[in-house]
Amino acid sequence: MINKLVEKIQKTHAPIVVGLDPMMDYIPEHIQKKAFEEHGETLEGAAEAIWQFNKEIVDHVSDLIPAVKPQIAMYEQFGIPGLMAFQKTVDYCRKKDLLVIGDIKRGDIGSTSAAYAAAHIGTVKVGSKAYHPFAEDFVTVNPYLGTDGVKPFVDVCREEKKGLFILVKTSNPSSGEFQDRMIDGRPLYEWVGEKVAQWGADCMGTSYSYIGAVVGATYPQMGKVLRQIMPKSFILVPGYGAQGGKGADLAHFFHKDGLGAIVNSSRGIIAAYKQEEYAKFGAEHFGEASRAAVEAMKADISQALQAVK
Repeated sequence: MINKLVEKIQKTHAPIVVGLDPMMDYIPEHIQKKAFEEHGETLEGAAEAIWQFNKEIVDHVSDLIPAVKPQIAMYEQFGIPGLMAFQKTVDYCRKKDLLVIGDIKRGDIGSTSAAYAAAHIGTVKVGSKAYHPFAEDFVTVNPYLGTDGVKPFVDVCREEKKGLFILVKTSNPSSGEFQDRMIDGRPLYEWVGEKVAQWGADCMGTSYSYIGAVVGATYPQMGKVLRQIMPKSFILVPGYGAQGGKGADLAHFFHKDGLGAIVNSSRGIIAAYKQEEYAKFGAEHFGEASRAAVEAMKADISQALQAVK
């Protein structure tokens, strides 16, 4: 899948992933009203509203971008109906030829980690048959438990030709409480970056490893160091837009050919119609607002990358 990701970025000229992280506050009233008329103010009603919201956004942006990143917690909060909306979203995006990064941030050991990997990027056997339960193309993984927690995912990646993005330096303000701690003279995130490079060495695509990293846009100088530590790892960059990251912060995450990273924006795109810049579209045309936000993000990143070539 890493080869396909590179190809789609080259085709779209958009190293962008749209985070499908729907909160009910983001969903326009007319979408909610219709869903509640059909299913009541129930978990099923909320799940239907989420699904219809996602579908319209995907319909408006799928030709502009290579990938989407649904955050599973936004669906899990609505129980089984929410997970069904997650599955419908994954399936629909794949039909639109979008790569799907399942933002699940799992991390455990042994059979538990193997079960997570099977559920999201692998197969599970039922009698004589095998199924791909959620069937994302990539997932995010928390490496806090070390190799024991990551290896089952790596094994599935190698077998299924899927991919991982391992948390290295996250974009949230308190990430430094642990990730910046000095160990033998170096911050912890550098040690984790080295492990990511090691784990990925045996899982190579044409130019990049199946094993990538998550490094926040809010820490551009750390991104510069980690780009050097992990030259063959694709970097998923959260924190653009609503969290403060901008195109000018991103140059160090990329190689000089404009590859090596993909930048995520979630509410900055899916809730664009709520922003003053895109208010002219109105809630009825929220999909068009999302498309305009993707186009603006694409131009911002392109300008930043041109400036450093």
